[in-house]
Amino acid sequence: MKQTTNKLQGKNVLITAGAQGIGEAITRHFIDNGANVGVHYFSSADTANELVSYAIEKGLKAVAVGGDLTKEADATKLVEQTVSALGGLDILINNAGSLVARRNLDEMEAEFWHWVMDINLTSMMFVTKAAASHLTKNEQSSIVNLASLAGRKGGHAGSLAYSTSKGAILTFTRALSSELGPQGVMVNAVAPGLILGTSFHNTHTTKESADATIAGIPIKRPGNANDVARAVLFLASEYDGFITGATLDINGGVYNM
Repeated sequence: MKQTTNKLQGKNVLITAGAQGIGEAITRHFIDNGANVGVHYFSSADTANELVSYAIEKGLKAVAVGGDLTKEADATKLVEQTVSALGGLDILINNAGSLVARRNLDEMEAEFWHWVMDINLTSMMFVTKAAASHLTKNEQSSIVNLASLAGRKGGHAGSLAYSTSKGAILTFTRALSSELGPQGVMVNAVAPGLILGTSFHNTHTTKESADATIAGIPIKRPGNANDVARAVLFLASEYDGFITGATLDINGGVYNM
């Protein structure tokens, strides 16, 4: 059952990595709720264009923009092209990120460490920096950052760099909420746990590891992309609410605090 709220009708939303996995589910949910969308992609051009067509069929504005967000020029171009196509920006969803590969401390190279940090954290800063001046033009706006349960617990073996970057996103969210709050921007995060059916876990999580994790989840099932998308939609729609600097954990009860 799709969540609907007229609070998102006509809002202009940018979703990074919005054409695969969790990002695609988030984009579809925004479209189904009447929002205009800017869909960033790195390699999923076909799906991004399909999402644009889906939005246009519903009478909405939409644009797909490719780019490597670890490059500040690409991040700035993404925001500028989205604002130009949609006519403004109300909501930013910072979804882009990757574990890249599993490496323990004794295998860690500076180049790999910086690469993971750039993909997950620096890219988020670049996009947010470019978007902030547009978001603060509105009376009320919102940002939702994608963190991870790994940022809370430290992750499984080999995810040292990834977990560290996702933990930093939790702090980035809190710091940004203090900085942008006076200008009417709510900043929150979600921290998904085991979300199956996405390329992330299809690539980096074995069936044995997934089964072991599911056994420890109180509700005895993994999450799916729509579980995350609904939570993102809720936080994004609270642009006029009292929630900011918060992280919503989406993990079936396996970890809470």
